[in-house]
Amino acid sequence: MKKNYFILIHLITLLSFFVYLSVLIHNKKFNFDLNSVERIKKTGVLRLITDNAINTYYYYNGQPTGFEYDLAREFANFLNVDLDVVTPGWNNMFVYLEQGKGDFIASGLTITKERLEKVNFSIPYMTIQQHIVHHKLIFGPKNIKDLKFRTIDVRRGTSYHSRLKEIKKSGIDFNYILHDNIPTEELIKMVNDKEIKFTVADNNIAYLVQRHYPDIRIGIAIQDKESLAWAVKKNDSQMLEQVNKFFLYANKTGILKQISDKYYANIDDSDPFDLKRFHQRIKTRLPKYKKIIIEECLKYNFDWKLLAAVIYQESHFNPDATSFTNVKGLMQVTTAAAEEMGIENRSNPTQSIKAGIKYLDKMVNKFNYIQDDYEKILFALASYNIGYGHVMDAMQIARKMGKDEKKWQNLKIMLPLLSKSKYYKETRYGYARGWEPVQYIERILTYFDILKQKKNI
Repeated sequence: MKKNYFILIHLITLLSFFVYLSVLIHNKKFNFDLNSVERIKKTGVLRLITDNAINTYYYYNGQPTGFEYDLAREFANFLNVDLDVVTPGWNNMFVYLEQGKGDFIASGLTITKERLEKVNFSIPYMTIQQHIVHHKLIFGPKNIKDLKFRTIDVRRGTSYHSRLKEIKKSGIDFNYILHDNIPTEELIKMVNDKEIKFTVADNNIAYLVQRHYPDIRIGIAIQDKESLAWAVKKNDSQMLEQVNKFFLYANKTGILKQISDKYYANIDDSDPFDLKRFHQRIKTRLPKYKKIIIEECLKYNFDWKLLAAVIYQESHFNPDATSFTNVKGLMQVTTAAAEEMGIENRSNPTQSIKAGIKYLDKMVNKFNYIQDDYEKILFALASYNIGYGHVMDAMQIARKMGKDEKKWQNLKIMLPLLSKSKYYKETRYGYARGWEPVQYIERILTYFDILKQKKNI
C-alpha cells in the first residue's frame, strides 16, 4: 500500500511538471519558438560575434572600441537594446553563429563563395583588396606569377587562405603556411620582425598596421576588389532584414561615414618615414614631458595620449620649435594665448604644456552644445589650429548649404572653402588656409592611434 502511494505521488509530480513545462513553452518563457529578432527585443540584448583585432574590437583605457564594435553599438541603439560581445576566436565564429551563441558576425568578413554556403551576408559596407605584405628590406613579388617558390603565412579560414588556394590551383608553384586564431596584425608584426617573409592582408588592415610598423611595405594586389559585410544565420531572414535596414539608415544619416572616417580616414596617405621618426621620438623625446602632460590632462579630463599626439604634431616634442608665424614651444602657443593663459616663457616646456592644454580646454567648452565627445574634441582641435572664428565661419557656410554644422564630416569639407573668395568674402573673419586644420587633425589622429596601441610608454 505504501509503495503504491509513492508511485502515485511520483506520477502526480511528473504530470505537474509536464503541465508547467507546457505553460512555459506556450508563454514563450524558454524562447523555443522565438526568432532571433523577437528574442533580441524580448531579452533586450543584441549579441555580437567578433574577433579581437585592430580593425574590429579591442579595449583602450578600459573601454571597448574598434570599427566593428562602434558600428555594432549603433546597430544596438537602432534596435533600442544593449550590446553584448562574444569573442570565441576567429576559427570558431561561424560555429558560434550556427549554434545560436550570437546573433550576427561583424569581424571584417569578406563575402566569398565558401562563406555564402554557410551564412547570409548583409548589404556591403566597405570595399577592400588583398595585398602581399613584406619587409622593406625584402623584395616583394612584382606580379602574381612572381609568387613562384615563395612562402606566404596566413590565417586559416580567411579570404586570404581561399585566394592562395585558387592561385596555387592555377598552376603557380609556391607554398603557404596556415596559422590558427592569429590575427592578421600579428602576422604583419612577424613580417616586421623578419620572423616570416610574406603575409596577405586587406588594404584597410595593412595601412592601419603600417602605422605601428613603418618598416613594412604593402605590395601587389593578389585579388580583385571585394566587399566586407556582416553575416547572419543562413535561414534567419528577419535578422538579415534588420541588419540591412540598419545599414540603409546608417548610410542615410551619415553614421557609417562618421565611424569609417574615425578609423580609416586617409590611412593610405601616411608617410612611412614620418611614422618611423615618430616611433623613434616616442622613445627619445616623449619621456621628458610625459609626467607634466599626464598631470595637466588629469585637470581637464583629457586623454594624455591624445595631447601627446597634439604636441608632436605641433613641435615634434622640440621645446625650441618656432613657426614662420612666430608661435613657439612644445604646443606652439601664440603671444596672445600665452598672455591670456598667464605664462611668460613659451619656450619653457612646462609653461607651454600648461598653457596649451588650458587653452584647448577653453576651446572644448565653446562647443559644449555638441553632444558627441569625440566630435567636440575635433572642433576644439580645429579651433586650436586655425582659430575659433574661422571654425564658426565654416559652420555658417555649412548651415547655408543645409548641412549639419555640428558634424565633423561636414565641417572638414567646409573649412577648405575658406580659401575661396566666393565663400570667405561672405564670412566675418575672412580668408583662411582651411585645408590646414583638416590635415592637422588627420595627422594627430594617426599619432594618437599609434600611441593607443602602445602599452609601455
